[in-house]
Order: sequence, then structure tokens, then C-alpha cells
Amino acid sequence: MERFVYQGAPSRVVFECGALAQLPEELARLGARRALILSTPEQHDLADRVKGILGERAAGVCAQAVMHVPVEIARAACEMARTLEADCCVAIGGGSTIGLGKAIALESSLPIIAVPTTYAGSEMTPIFGLTEGRLKRTGRDARVLPRTVLYDATLTLSLPADISAASGINAMAHAVEALYAEDANPITSLMAEESIRALGEALPVIVRTPGDAGMRSRALYGAWLAGACLGAVGMALHHKLCHTLGGTFNLPHAQTHAAMLPHTAHYNHRAAPEALRKVARALGGTEAAEAGRLLFELNQKLGISVALADIGLPASGLDEAAELACKNPYANPRPVEREAIRQLLQDAWEGRSPH
Repeated sequence: MERFVYQGAPSRVVFECGALAQLPEELARLGARRALILSTPEQHDLADRVKGILGERAAGVCAQAVMHVPVEIARAACEMARTLEADCCVAIGGGSTIGLGKAIALESSLPIIAVPTTYAGSEMTPIFGLTEGRLKRTGRDARVLPRTVLYDATLTLSLPADISAASGINAMAHAVEALYAEDANPITSLMAEESIRALGEALPVIVRTPGDAGMRSRALYGAWLAGACLGAVGMALHHKLCHTLGGTFNLPHAQTHAAMLPHTAHYNHRAAPEALRKVARALGGTEAAEAGRLLFELNQKLGISVALADIGLPASGLDEAAELACKNPYANPRPVEREAIRQLLQDAWEGRSPH
């Protein structure tokens, strides 16, 4: 008889083209009156658009979000929130911006309204990450889970095809790992397989036709499911490796997840055959052993760099990455062994197909 525990995350989701216009109403629903608007420097114009929508309820704009949430950026944003007497944050952007909102919430317990413009999925998780001294620390805390998420597919239409592809595979990585997580359960497994299927269908179309609003919406749906899975279960080898590579070597977040996913999936396919069979099935295959190859071929179809060497990891960093990844490893179906992880990283660095 099956035994499991499922803990749902208490967040409100509004999924609709044009959902951004509902932001004032959602702010009022939270009882908030002064919102600090967060974005990256590149999305400052979008943050200003949000400021215009909120009017007098906009306390100010902090357009300083960057990858991996350096602690000094987080501290400055927390201070800005205090100075402006903000009573909530509106994070509009991808994982970097939502991550900065989480850092503020961790310090101050301010509620977050997230408006994703990529497929990162961070908006659906109580997981935070902070980088200090080349080491990325992650954790879970209910305070950092956004209270409301506005999914507006029109905001993703301008996301370049290459960034869309990598962001979508990053989301898919959450779903793949949720299938073999230590605390996987039937609910998250259903969502994970549906997420992989939706993203696998939508991303190739988006790369060919970036203006396809229907497929943009389908990809955002897949990313929502992937994020919900990651928020409900634990992480394993894939996320440990990507956190190590991102925090220590400052590799681009989504591209790192995309390059690593075929290899971590293949690493676990014998230890978690049913989980990886579901991955293969969602991508048009049948057997667990196919999962890594199908993910690798999907990366190639999408034009994503399949080699860590191409996204900035020096060959001299492979040994250090293997050592760090094997220290305090996350629970994983196959034992995390130094020699095997070093070979996995070598294959990923060279861009070999995992099969």
C-alpha cells in the first residue's frame, strides 16, 4: 500500500493574458498600501510600468536584482524597503528578481506579489538562495513564498527565443527532479509529468515562432506546475550541482540547469527507473534509459549550449565543483560518489550526450 505526505503551498494564482492590470486589486486584497517594486536593471522600464499601474501605492523601484542573489544586494534592498516604509514587494521578472524579493521577505516578512516574465518557477516555491564568498546557501522558509502570483503570458512575448528555451528547461529540471525526490508523492508526480509534457511541446514552437501567444501560455502553465512541484518536495543531485556551479563560478542560472539536466537524469535512471520512465514518456520515449538522451536532444533542438565549457566553466574548476557537490549532498536515489560525479561533470563540460 502506498504511503505519502503531500503539503500544498498556500498561494493565490491568477493566470490570464492581461493579468498585470489586476495588480492594484491584488494589492488591496493583501491590505498593502506601499509596494516596493523589484526588477533587474535590464527590466527597469517594466518596473516603471508597474509603478504607473500602482500609482500612489508604489513606494519606489529597486532595479538591482542579479543572478544568485549576492548578500550585499539583498542587504541594500532590505534597507531600501525599510527606508521607504514598504509593506509589500512586487517582484516582476525572472528568478533573480523573485529571489531578491524572497531575501527581503526572509529578513522582514513582507508579503510578495510575483509577476513572472520567464519560466523559472521560483514564484511557486518557499525556497530561497543567497550567495556569499562564492558559496550559495539555500533554504526553505514559508515567509518567502509569494502570497500572490500573476501569470500574464503577454509579458513573456518579448523574451528572446534563446532565453525562453533555457528558462523553460530550467523549469523542466524542477519537474524532473520532483519525480525522484525523496518525498515524491502521487500529486506532485502527476503535475511533474504534465509540466514536462507541456514544456516539451511549447518550447520548440516558441523558438521557431516567438510571438505564438498560445504556446507562450502553455509554457507558462508548464513552468507553474514545475515550480509547484519544487515547492512541495525536496531537491536532489541536480539542484545541488547547479547551486554549486552557479554560486561558486557565477555561471548563468538557466543555462547551467539546461546543460546539466540530461546528465543528472541519466545518472539516476537505474536507481529511479519509474521516475525517469515518466520523463521519457512525457518527451515521446518509453524507457528510463532514454530520458537523458531525449533531454540532451531537446537542448540541441532548442539551440541551447550543451557544454559547460561554452557557458563559462573553466576546466580547472571541475575538481573543485566535484568536491563541493559531494559535501553535504542532498538526498538522491543513487549515492553521490566523488568519482562518478567528477565524470558526470567532465561529460557535461565537454558537451557529450549522456548515453
